[in-house]
Amino acid sequence: MAQVKICQICILICMYDATKILKPFGRNIKAERIRKGYTQEEFAEKTGLGREYISKIERGLANMSLKKIVNLANFLDADLEDILRF
Repeated sequence: MAQVKICQICILICMYDATKILKPFGRNIKAERIRKGYTQEEFAEKTGLGREYISKIERGLANMSLKKIVNLANFLDADLEDILRF
């Protein structure tokens, strides 16, 4: 079932201009991070990513792989549909 959702999300992403979805995606990641009570530094440390990279994601400047998106969603215990809502 999870694979079907990921495939559906991939299709939706392909229908959009990637540069136009990076900012709303970043806002969604930031909102989930804050909702879970993590600072950027704590979030970066726990996910194994750099704080600067987290900042770029949240500002819509980094284009993450789908694997990293899934890993962040899992870490945040967030629904992919919520994170990828544009």
